[in-house]
Amino acid sequence: MCFLIAKDFNKPGCVALQMRGGAELVELKKKLNSKVDISRIQLVTISRPSAFGEYEPYDFVSNSQEFEERVIDM
Repeated sequence: MCFLIAKDFNKPGCVALQMRGGAELVELKKKLNSKVDISRIQLVTISRPSAFGEYEPYDFVSNSQEFEERVIDM
């Protein structure tokens, strides 16, 4: 398992989704990168949130649809 993180460089915190690595993760990142301003929004995959304090506070969502909606609204 890993976490897909969306971080707006201009705001504290991030949105996080726990998911399995693989094709679904890659497709979600590609889809979101084509819909957001990548100079302002960072999408990154991490192994465990406790190791990456620079993204705190984490706002965990429960599914990819909610994650996508939140990221597009950033």
